[in-house]
Amino acid sequence: MHTFLLMVVWAILSGARSDTQQADVETLMDNVVVLRVPSFTGSMIHVPLTCGEAFQNEPVFWKKNGQELNPPLQGNQVQVLVEEMKGGNYTCHLSPSGEYLNHTMILIQLNPDNRTVILENREGGHIHCSAPNYTGFFHCSWKRTALRSDASVVLVKAERFTEDIPCELDADASGVRCQDAHCPYKEEQHRISFTVYIRSHARLETYTKSFYLREIVRPSKLPNLHISDGKVFSWDYPDTWEKPCSFFGLQFEVKLVHSGHPCNSDNQIINITTDTTKYEVGVKTKKYVFCVRAQDKFTRGPWSHWSQCT
Repeated sequence: MHTFLLMVVWAILSGARSDTQQADVETLMDNVVVLRVPSFTGSMIHVPLTCGEAFQNEPVFWKKNGQELNPPLQGNQVQVLVEEMKGGNYTCHLSPSGEYLNHTMILIQLNPDNRTVILENREGGHIHCSAPNYTGFFHCSWKRTALRSDASVVLVKAERFTEDIPCELDADASGVRCQDAHCPYKEEQHRISFTVYIRSHARLETYTKSFYLREIVRPSKLPNLHISDGKVFSWDYPDTWEKPCSFFGLQFEVKLVHSGHPCNSDNQIINITTDTTKYEVGVKTKKYVFCVRAQDKFTRGPWSHWSQCT
């Protein structure tokens, strides 16, 4: 008797849990539905699907990932049971082998989304953003993990306060190029919010980053680095840098390292910071590498990559 009562209670609780999970269904964008679950294990969610109002009186048949369902699923409005990670692309047709009409992609996401496996967590986070100047253009990139190299981008969102920022996906889908309408002479009042939704099979993960443009502006490598009179090195501002230079000033880190060492070596001879685009070397040794890089003088943002001369 006690065993029977426990089974009844368990069934009631399971039903209540199923109803709660069923409610956690969100439309991410046209033709994409996201199920947010606390765990991939044991989740069972009923998802309503509609082929379309135009097909209300048509003999609609459904497929999942291109395969017919067993038992067959028919009707313009249906429900499918999604278990654990078994989402996928549901398409509707005029007959089992007939014309394609519409589709709905069902993706599964952990809630909270705190166990990421699709993108590598590199230094600075999963998403890296940079800009060459203050014109509003910026680029954000990411790297897929080796086991999720086939992951695809579902959606990218970028906005500042209430204004959307248009973005274009890179050809290899490992980054996006965005153009903010922000005026370079105006102080930023609001941060840029960037979000990428990326999926591997039916698993969806969301990655976000928030920043001011001034925090990610990295000057391009300094051009025209050359030596004159055997000891005077000079260089130019990057062509991509904002004008006038008096308003968008740069400061430069000058570094001499021993011959054969890279610019980021700690085995240095000289390391100074200057505002000028010229430096006269006063050391006796001639076996050294001259290195220089730039940084926004006022915001002290990221340094450019090193330029070097021997």
